[in-house]
Amino acid sequence: MRRVFAILLFLPLFISAQNIGELAPEKPPEEFPPNSWGMDILIGDGGFGLGTFFRHAFNSTVTGFIDFSISESKDDREFEYIDIFGRSVVLGKENRVFFLPLNAGVQYRLFEKTLTSNLRPYVTAGAGPTLLVTTPYRKEFFSSFGDARLKYAVGGYIGMGANFGISKSNLVGLNFRYYAAYIFGEGVENLTDRFRNKITSFYVTLNLGIMY
Repeated sequence: MRRVFAILLFLPLFISAQNIGELAPEKPPEEFPPNSWGMDILIGDGGFGLGTFFRHAFNSTVTGFIDFSISESKDDREFEYIDIFGRSVVLGKENRVFFLPLNAGVQYRLFEKTLTSNLRPYVTAGAGPTLLVTTPYRKEFFSSFGDARLKYAVGGYIGMGANFGISKSNLVGLNFRYYAAYIFGEGVENLTDRFRNKITSFYVTLNLGIMY
């Protein structure tokens, strides 16, 4: 009799526990605002650069973007040293070259179903026109822009990166990009009598922005 009473006492608990396990829903995926805008901080072959971007998510995996940045582009053959007066000198340098690409492209999110929303990796590609500005190296940095010349190119980049965190208002990300641009005309002259018709650069880019 006691055994029967114990079974009747604990049976509802087992049934309740089983029902809870069956009815507990899976946690839905995080949904983020579709638009984001912010700034890029670039570290590349030529030093630091700055940029800006706008992104729009078409769905949970595909995002379109437009971005613009400015950084210095250096010839691989440049050799920089410090003279006896503490000045930075590059032997044979003719011009400073500034790289200003405007790109439109897409990001594709990876592993959406297997990774948590704290880490959202993606691959990315973009293309568009590029403006190059050259200024004479022999002149002081700011005054040299009075003799600036413009060059035009077309190019783009491929890369991969990730966005971090589950904030619905702040965007933090990091990506790696490989740029290539083909210059129209005779190219750019970083070093005396050495013209470049193609620019390639690798950048590590920190993305900081807002989502809305």
